[in-house]
Amino acid sequence: MEFLGTTQVASYCGTKKSCLFPDPAPTSTTKDSYQSYYLPGYRHLSSWRPSLLHKVISVPPGSDEPYNPTGRPPTVLPTLRSALHARYSIRDWHHANMVQLKGSETSRYWAGRLNTDSVRLMQDKDQLTYQMQEDSRRNLGERISNIDFWRSELVYELECLLRETQALETAKKRLECAADEMQGPLKTALECLYYREKRKGIDLVHDDVEKNLIKEVDVFKDCQEILAKLAQRINHQLGINRDAQHALEQDLSDKNSAHFIDEKCFNLRNTSDSINFYHGVEKVDGTVSVPVTWAKFSEDNIRCSQHARANSVKLREDTEVGLESTSEEMWNQFVSTNLAFNNRIAEVADAKNKLQAQLAKVLQEIFQTEDTIMLLERSIMAKEYPLKVAQTRLETRTKRPNIELCRDEPQYQLVTEVYTIDDTLQTLKKRLQEARDTLQMLLANKSKIEHDISVKANSFFIDKKCMDMRKTFPSTPRLIGYT
Repeated sequence: MEFLGTTQVASYCGTKKSCLFPDPAPTSTTKDSYQSYYLPGYRHLSSWRPSLLHKVISVPPGSDEPYNPTGRPPTVLPTLRSALHARYSIRDWHHANMVQLKGSETSRYWAGRLNTDSVRLMQDKDQLTYQMQEDSRRNLGERISNIDFWRSELVYELECLLRETQALETAKKRLECAADEMQGPLKTALECLYYREKRKGIDLVHDDVEKNLIKEVDVFKDCQEILAKLAQRINHQLGINRDAQHALEQDLSDKNSAHFIDEKCFNLRNTSDSINFYHGVEKVDGTVSVPVTWAKFSEDNIRCSQHARANSVKLREDTEVGLESTSEEMWNQFVSTNLAFNNRIAEVADAKNKLQAQLAKVLQEIFQTEDTIMLLERSIMAKEYPLKVAQTRLETRTKRPNIELCRDEPQYQLVTEVYTIDDTLQTLKKRLQEARDTLQMLLANKSKIEHDISVKANSFFIDKKCMDMRKTFPSTPRLIGYT
């Protein structure tokens, strides 16, 4: 193949041999290589190409024979001279084959080494992956064993704490049973709680009054000074026990969750269905503890529970030997409950007044909404006749004969008028539906407000009745035992 504009020459296309002289010495391979690239028509002054073309062109016109200064026929036709300059030598051909064979042998050698190394690498990595997976599974098994140990310790301590808490609550009930001197105020407080259960709807709330009444009942049951003091200590100790119980239960719940998760991870296999890729999860470290702090956390919870149990046992022993009452505490609680009653009565009365005012506004808005609905209905009815006129005009104009059935300006105007009136009717009907929905909402709100007013009136009546029942209270001498 000859590339246009490329001056290529092989060694056998060099200087023409002469039969009178021996062959010249072989030249270097530099002469056999490709030469510089020159575009056609722009040869360099020192170009190596033969001047045959110039000699051919210089033949005088009119001569039938080609110009041949040596008198011998040329070995190559002049028109094929440029093709001969683009061929390779035998040396080039052998050299190219040798290079190709060596390159193929080298690539085949390196490919063989790569294949062997790849197989060995895959075997090593498979073994490493299997070993690391087994190590992880073994570590998970050890972790599950540690979790089981602390779970058993927490369950045992929690059972002991629950038994002690139950025993402490029993001691508290014994103190309450000893308080028989305050049956009258206690009965009044219980009746107030009973009557307040008759509240309705949203007013049946656990408010300050109910909290104070419950606390008053507890205080009255602990009428004796020593019993009240012991009851307070017991309540405090019960709070500590509940805190310790909550810590144990929370820790046990966390242990159960961790045990479930680690057991699930332990049972995962390469053929499991629930495995998936979670890219970047190995870079996220959300841990909050190490094995030492993890074990210390459960140990601290157990130690705290043991300390609470010891205090609870001591308090139960003190309850057996100490009895003391606090009449001042009962009086303070009575006053606090009455104050909560007064505040609650004022709040209910204020809420009732606001609801009544709101009811009046809602009734006014209902009246206005009904007027709006009536106006919208009239407006819709008023738009029906123009729509009939426009549609009748259109229908009548469809009866025009032949070429007179023209889509003229009146036709466009009538069509636009029909669409506009229809759109207006749809808008008015939508607004009418919204107004009706709003009216229904207002009516529902009115009914709800009326119901709330009745609920507030019922709550106001109940609280006033409870205050009438609480007009009397035992005197201080009677509270401390004097007749």
